[in-house]
Amino acid sequence: MNISKRYIVDENGSPREVVISIADFKKIEEILGLDLGDEAEKQLREARHDRESGNEDAYIDLDAI
Repeated sequence: MNISKRYIVDENGSPREVVISIADFKKIEEILGLDLGDEAEKQLREARHDRESGNEDAYIDLDAI
């Protein structure tokens, strides 16, 4: 992924902030899962709990999809 960016520097020329396009910002949000709603986050937490506790009844066969 290529992110175009613009650095904002202080009086000494040290980078302080970065400006990126909104399109790149949205891509990053999506990759990190920050764009998920409350319901999706709840489902992911439940799926993690099922996986960690070995609850095989929570899963379906791939053939059923």
